Parts: sequence; C-alpha cells; structure tokens
Amino acid sequence: MGWFSLRGKLSANTAAIANLGAGLVALRLDVGDVAPPGTVLVVFSSSGQARRLAPGKVASSPGDTVFCFHPGPYTVDLAPFAAAPEWGLRVRLLVDAPNPHAEQQRFDLFLYAEHHEQGGQLSLVDLGAALQSALQSELAQGALDLPPCTTLEEWHAFRSGFNQLLYTRYGLTVDDCVPVDLGGQVDFADVLRARALAASVAADDAMQAALALHTMSALPQAEAPDAQPTEPTLQPLTPAVSQSDSRATSQSGSQPLSKSATQPTAQSTTPAALSATAGAASQTATQPALHSMPPPPQQPTQIPSQLEPQPQTQQLTPPTRPETHALQDNAGLRRLFVELPVLSRHLRLLVLPQGAAIFQAHQSLLLRLDMATLNVDTMPSLAWAAPDQPLGAADQARRTAATTIAVAALDEAWSLLARLHLAGSEEWTALLDDADRICANLETGLALRRAPYVPRQEPAL
Repeated sequence: MGWFSLRGKLSANTAAIANLGAGLVALRLDVGDVAPPGTVLVVFSSSGQARRLAPGKVASSPGDTVFCFHPGPYTVDLAPFAAAPEWGLRVRLLVDAPNPHAEQQRFDLFLYAEHHEQGGQLSLVDLGAALQSALQSELAQGALDLPPCTTLEEWHAFRSGFNQLLYTRYGLTVDDCVPVDLGGQVDFADVLRARALAASVAADDAMQAALALHTMSALPQAEAPDAQPTEPTLQPLTPAVSQSDSRATSQSGSQPLSKSATQPTAQSTTPAALSATAGAASQTATQPALHSMPPPPQQPTQIPSQLEPQPQTQQLTPPTRPETHALQDNAGLRRLFVELPVLSRHLRLLVLPQGAAIFQAHQSLLLRLDMATLNVDTMPSLAWAAPDQPLGAADQARRTAATTIAVAALDEAWSLLARLHLAGSEEWTALLDDADRICANLETGLALRRAPYVPRQEPAL
C-alpha cells in the first residue's frame, strides 16, 4: 500500500532549509527539495552558466547544480583592526538584486566558485568571517583608510570604498554601516587563542612559500651516485627531520657509515631499480648528519644479461597525498578557472581615461590575464610530475603553496577592480602599477604550481 502514499521522503536538507535567512545564507539543494517562499533558486549548468528561478520544487537536468539563497537582509559585526577587537562595525547587508545587463551575477559566481565543494552551505558566520578578512586586508594594504579620529569626509570615502568592495567581490549591497562597541561581546581569551592559531597557520604558509621559492630540491636523476663525497662541501639548510625519523634514529643509535655504503656496487638497469636508486640518493642528500644515519640495506648484485628478457615495468600509482593539500589545491584552481575569465571581462568593460600610455598598460594587463587563464586551463595534476612519475609529498605541498599565492593575487585583483570603478583620471597610473605587481604575483604562483620540481640553486658565498 506504500505505492499509493502521497507523502514523500524527508529530505536531508529539511532542517537546513528552515534556517535560510537566519543563520544560513545559501544552501545546495537536491532534486525534489522545495525552496521556501522568499528565497531565490540558482541553477548552474555543467558548463557553469547560471540562471535564477522562482522558489519551488527543484527539478533539474543531469549535471546541474542547484543553490538556494535568502537575499536577507543580514546583520554582521566586523572588526576592522585585528589589534582592537573591541571596536567594530555593525553592517547591515543584503544580496544584490539581479542586474539585467550582467551576463552572470557576482553573488552567483561567489557561490559557484567558492562554496560548490565546501558542503554546499554558506552560513552567516562564514560570510562574516570572509567579509572581515577582506576588510582587514584592505585596511592593512592601504586601499581603504579609517583613521582613529575620522572626519565626515573620511567616513564617506571609507563607506564608498567599502560598499564598492563588497559589491564587486561578493555581490552584496551595504544597507547600513555604523561604528559599535564590541567590548561586551568579545572574549579576549578566545581572541588570543585564535590569534595564536592564525599565527601558526601563517607561519606554516610562509614556510611553504619560502620552500616554494628557495628550496634546493632538484629533479631526481637516474644516474645518481651511491656515495657522498668525503670532501667538505657547502650544503644548503634542510628542514628538520620528522618525529618518526628521529625516533627511529634514537632507537638505532649513532652508527658510522659501513664500508659497504661507501663502495660502489653493481646496480640493476631496470626502471624500477633506477627509480629506487634515485630515491635512495635523494634521501641520503637530505640527511642532517652523517653520524646519525643508520647503515643502508644491502642490495643484491644483479648483472643484466642480453639473453634474459627484462621484466616489464609495473604501472605506477600516485602516492597517497594529504587530503588537506589536495582539497586546498582543487579549491584554489577551481577559483582561478572560474573567476579569471569573469575578471578579464569586467576589466574590458571599464571606461578608460584619455591617454595612449594608459590604453597600452590596460591592453598589456588584459593580455597577461588571458595568458594566466590559459595557464590555469592547462595546469597539470597535483600528484604527477610526468607520466609514470608520481610526485612526492614535499613537492605536492610546494605546489599547493604556489596555488595559494595565485589565489591571493586573484583576491587582490578583485579589490583592484573595485578601486578602478571609483578612481579618477589622475589615479589610474598608480593603480595600473599596482595591477602590474598583482599580475607578477599571479604569474609567479602559476609558474611555481606548474613546475614539478624547483631548479637547483647553487649556494652563494
């Protein structure tokens, strides 16, 4: 008799749908879910094209992604300065109405690029954290100015830049913004704890970026020597040994190098043996000290014969990489792939002031962004250096750090676009110089992300 029942199955998004407009801004829906009244449905096709629909029951084609969001208004408290969390701004904002002249709405692009694979939800807390981070970054870089004793003219200038930033970057309209005292709402112990955690994360990111720019790793060679030279040579600084390696070293004790490790032995000429020899040579080159190395295992001597058939090379599989690196790299490349063409299109629509120099600089900027878009479209996989050559975990972390550099440049480019909308004729030269710096950072991040290994750098005296 269940065939004749009119009651459908309860959706997994039922509780989340009821929270839209309160603690939840946007939610990804499945086929059969019902969007409540007052919300907006956004359907993304497999090619990324978006269209807005009236609320109702979701019925989409295969390959489509459906988001539902409540336009608001929402009220968030932002701390413009991290050093003064008790002083804040109470911002009342809402999702901008659809622009009939725009090919794609900015808020729709924000959902599709940044929250497509993050659980499909955009909470008000996450949105407030993103807005606060963008505001603090703009104030730290000098793009916005909010002095302690702000005059009325300075406040209007700040409000104009802040409104344009949120509209250009997120597709949000600021309805009201007033200063507020957050001293009674701030737990300073939590602030210090979060600040220490953020400092540790920033230190890790800085270390990865430094390794991406200054690491001494080179492409592993198949003909790597088995023994290290005994003459004193200049060795670059290497990262600290992991805890498991130090524990294994302490258990084995300090042992000198055995005689077999210093005498060359005959090696097999199969590809598997060559890759093993290269891996052993690279591990030997990164040891911190010779007296703390355990003796290497003995390898049987194999003499290749022309009459014996060589064993077939087994198909290599990519090594297990940390999930955080893979997710961060995928999210960053997705943003670059989706947002760079839209950013270039918005820059083309700007009204330029008169002058051949500004026109040439603008055309050069568009050309560099087009080349960066082509670079992102042909970006290689994270886990592979070449066919049948999997990439190590350290190089994958370096590639992920390079993607972070490119994404940071993309965020600065959106901020620059907001300033170009409000800039006068005399400000374009300085802003285009800033655009040259942003493009250089973007190109550097993409070049480091594409390179499987960092070229060797000889130490300078």
